[in-house]
Amino acid sequence: MALNFIGINPIRALVWTAMINGCLAPVLLCLIMLISNEPAVMGKRVNGTAMNWLGWITTGVMTAAVIGLIATTV
Repeated sequence: MALNFIGINPIRALVWTAMINGCLAPVLLCLIMLISNEPAVMGKRVNGTAMNWLGWITTGVMTAAVIGLIATTV
């Protein structure tokens, strides 16, 4: 309700929040992949080959989506 009195459109704020979260997702996915492959951190529970492929493909798809978002927004 306070957003209405300040003059911020709540729907536009939600869209911008989703765009910011989407832009941060590839960075976080990359960090998660690097940490999950580090034996010093994960011990014997490091990712297997299939999970590495799936994780890096997901990171690549999210990166492509962000590039597409930026290209269509600008």
